[in-house]
Amino acid sequence: MSDFLNALVLLANFVIIPALSYGAQLALGALGVTLVYGVLRFSNFAHGDTMAFGAMATILATWWLQSKGIGIAPLPTALLGLPFGIAAAAVLCVVVDKTVYRYYRLNKSPPVVFVIASVGVMFMINGIVRFIIGPNDQQFADGERFIIRARDFKQMSGLSEGLSIKASQGLTIVVAILLVIALFWFLQKTRTGKAMRAFSDNEDLALLSGINPERVVMVTWILAAALATIAGTLYGLDKSFKPFTYFQLLLPIFAAAIVGGLGQPVGAIVGGFVIAFSEVMITYAYKKFLIYLLPEQWQPQGLMQLLSTDYKFAVSFIILVVVLLVRPTGIFGGRAG
Repeated sequence: MSDFLNALVLLANFVIIPALSYGAQLALGALGVTLVYGVLRFSNFAHGDTMAFGAMATILATWWLQSKGIGIAPLPTALLGLPFGIAAAAVLCVVVDKTVYRYYRLNKSPPVVFVIASVGVMFMINGIVRFIIGPNDQQFADGERFIIRARDFKQMSGLSEGLSIKASQGLTIVVAILLVIALFWFLQKTRTGKAMRAFSDNEDLALLSGINPERVVMVTWILAAALATIAGTLYGLDKSFKPFTYFQLLLPIFAAAIVGGLGQPVGAIVGGFVIAFSEVMITYAYKKFLIYLLPEQWQPQGLMQLLSTDYKFAVSFIILVVVLLVRPTGIFGGRAG
């Protein structure tokens, strides 16, 4: 029985909890992508670097607060810096929309033009972030590091495997749950949220109903900026902040949005966890886990790892290709084009 419990703790420590945390981060990122796609009808390739920009602004605000001795221990000071990061990212997104996307929107340009423009915006934001904060890893976490420490868990349970839960992982999951509840309440219950849904479903009918399209567009960008900043900051707290990492995150985020169904908020959440668990489970080495469960003569000699962690993002790419070939509209039947 103890071997089974040790195997379960091992799996929770290296697969379940990291995948839940990573999945929550991808889900928040994919929500921003699917929100822009649902309302503005194009795939925003600058979303990953918007995450980096919002996280960078949060980090700068966090460093300033830390220098003044302001904090909320045991929670990270970055939570106090988040409003500054969200505001900076929202201003960036609204300014970019007014100066770039609005021109193409007024000229009724096809979606591919918006996509190409977003690629240009992506490189611009990436350059700004690197210029301001640099290309290297930036550490900004403070407060309590762990909710449960492996050594304490071993002493408490008597097991040989220790369960370790980082504060950033617990914070990510809690914040993601609260944010998703708030977002769905906003979309379902508020007048602006209903206007956004109506605009997404039928733009012409929404305009005939007296809905202000510029207001809908602005609110969409503000929400996307907030989701991007929070997702980027939580990812930075959990791992570390490095600008190029957020460019790489664009693949799993888009994979999550497409797997769930572009334009479907619920699909973005489900897709985020599908991608996260797939990446973590396929790249995890199951040797020690199987040693706990199998008789000695059946115990593996190799790592029992399907793919190296170096190929983690390849998992997202494979899933993305399979979904596009088999079910382009995703699990929840989003818009295919």
